[in-house]
Amino acid sequence: MATADQIKSLIRSYSEEDRERFYSIALQMAAHEAKQGHATLAHEIRGLVDNHRKRVQQGLKVVPFPQELKGLVVSDIPDIPFTSLVAPKTTLDRFHRVIKEFYQRGKLQQHGLSNRRRILLAGPPGTGKTMSARVLAHELKLPLYTVQVDRLVTKFMGETSAKLRQIFDIMEQKQGVYFFDEFDAIGGDRSMDNDVGEMRRVLNALLQFIEQDNSDSIIVAATNNPKLLDQALFRRFDDVLYYSLPGESERKHLIELIMGAFLASRFSWKKVLSACEDLSQAEIGSACRDAIKEAVLHDRSKVTATELIGTLNQRRLVYSGL
Repeated sequence: MATADQIKSLIRSYSEEDRERFYSIALQMAAHEAKQGHATLAHEIRGLVDNHRKRVQQGLKVVPFPQELKGLVVSDIPDIPFTSLVAPKTTLDRFHRVIKEFYQRGKLQQHGLSNRRRILLAGPPGTGKTMSARVLAHELKLPLYTVQVDRLVTKFMGETSAKLRQIFDIMEQKQGVYFFDEFDAIGGDRSMDNDVGEMRRVLNALLQFIEQDNSDSIIVAATNNPKLLDQALFRRFDDVLYYSLPGESERKHLIELIMGAFLASRFSWKKVLSACEDLSQAEIGSACRDAIKEAVLHDRSKVTATELIGTLNQRRLVYSGL
């Protein structure tokens, strides 16, 4: 039967509406039952998880984009709750304010006010910007449309601006969270020496489109380096959220969130948190999942601090040759 830790984690994830963690723990329980020779029960648990995932996805319709924008916009229905977002409390509070204003936008409109719809996320890679966009779409019960900015920019004069116009026109028709990653590719500072006339025209068009946008959609833009952005862009956004590498409390919370029932009862947090220093949320998360995989493949139900430190060091070695 399932362990006590798995049952507690299952109940906790359900109460926190963390579907992905709920699914993960349920599948862990299925794997455990399969090892005990309970193949039928394991198969039934997996079937229940798969069926529930399908029902959730069918509950929210993703409208396909026109053929000419195929490959430029990726549609998705994220299933990541707010509780999965690991960031300082001040950042989480401001993020929650965006969600609160969206659901009470009618009240704001009665007083001539509008909810925050244009959000800029800035910070180093792996600190949670993309995940934030996914969380926002889930919490607002909207589809996520990710604009592939690197594919949006072309060498043909006027083509990039024309595609941008199409995307902003579609925002009026298809409500959703529109996520522009690597935003500096089209929002770069117009005063930079290496700038070219065409990109200046693209930026001017972008400023105009953002200014004139009156849709009910949410625009989320992300950049790893806000210093590259044109200063005029900052005035077009309702809120700017800065992300950074996780502090000690965030690192611990992230590990507990991902490891769940796999955490050993005796865990040397001091050594583990020290090994996490200077690593991003994404890198710590990957190291945790690597440690879990090793435990599963070796038929172990727990991950020790030493094992996790080993996978964390493997992640750190990636940068040793730089």
